[in-house]
Amino acid sequence: MIRADPAGELVPLRQARGAIALAGLGYFVDIFDLLLFAVVRVASVRELAGDEALLPAGALLQNTQLIGMMIGGVAWGILGDRRGRRSVLYGSILLYSLANLGNATATTIGQYVAWRFVAGLGLAGELGAALTIVSELVRARDRGTATTIVATMGVMGAVAAALVGGALPWRTAYVVGGLLGLLLLALRIRVRDSAMFARTRAAVRGRGSLARLLGDRQRAARYLRAILIGVPVWFTSGILVTFAPELSVALGAPAPVSAGTAVLVFYATTTFGDLTSGLLSQRWRSRRRAAGLYIAATALGVAAYLGGVARSAEGIYLIYGWLGFTTGYWAVMVTMAVEQFGTDLRATVGTSVPTFVRATTVPMTLAWGALRPPLGIVGAAAVVGAVAFAGAAWAVWRQSETYGIELDFVER
Repeated sequence: MIRADPAGELVPLRQARGAIALAGLGYFVDIFDLLLFAVVRVASVRELAGDEALLPAGALLQNTQLIGMMIGGVAWGILGDRRGRRSVLYGSILLYSLANLGNATATTIGQYVAWRFVAGLGLAGELGAALTIVSELVRARDRGTATTIVATMGVMGAVAAALVGGALPWRTAYVVGGLLGLLLLALRIRVRDSAMFARTRAAVRGRGSLARLLGDRQRAARYLRAILIGVPVWFTSGILVTFAPELSVALGAPAPVSAGTAVLVFYATTTFGDLTSGLLSQRWRSRRRAAGLYIAATALGVAAYLGGVARSAEGIYLIYGWLGFTTGYWAVMVTMAVEQFGTDLRATVGTSVPTFVRATTVPMTLAWGALRPPLGIVGAAAVVGAVAFAGAAWAVWRQSETYGIELDFVER
């Protein structure tokens, strides 16, 4: 049953600034670590395993991290619905901060893989818990603005990762990431779980139950669509940006473009994409329309990139900038997922959906690798991308609109 805000429990933006600040700064460090690997992949793998391992070891490390995120997304989400969103927020920040420090100590590829797995477990929890807390604290009309602020602050962590990873030795860069997270916890910014969660915790059994989430056909379909809407973001980031040096040569560039510069350009413009897509969804009063527009614009950019429209390094970076801007519907996508489900399953969904979206990079990377021999590195990417965008287009068309919906309800 959907209810209005009977006790005036939801607050305007200014009264939720502590929660928004912690969520945004936590997401900043989350994205810093997640994208730092893409920046330092070449330098770190070259030191630990040599040039011949750059592509296979890089794919193994990325996939291992994403598998860790997939497991962590489910575990943190269930914990968030059973114990509280706040505990997940603090716990995930602590775990991925310690994992960052561990990455700096790796002396073999095996150790590096293990620490990336632990980092993935930690990284899985922060965003979903943060956006769930913020969404349940602020008024419905301010919800999109609040989550947009969180996402915009967070994406700036990717820009910081590109700058730090490009300027410092890779081990030092990982230490910086770990210390940033521990510093954030030391600031002791306090947040509270929402009143609607407290009521649900006291009255509803089966919170965070995967059986309840997936056992109902319509509920499972909502969940699948929420994941598919975000897949183009991680096709673009996980394949086109992470493997920018290899793809640029295949596209005819005279020399490989820098992965660090590609990440910097991509995520610098993603900051503006997150801001504009969130504000546009508020102005249009529609999450679906905003997400659909940005997905279509991303598809055009990918077609131009893989079609070889730009062959110079400058032209390729320009397309990366466009792709960064158009994939900036990430916050809108996660907000849609959070708004689709009741308080008893909201943290599980909000934490696991972005994690599973990121984890789709694993099958996409494997499919890309399997298709490379017959189709080439570019042709294989085109096929994988076409499937990703077709799924997202279908999902955003079929998903229900959630703008302005009151969140004080539980799943039947």
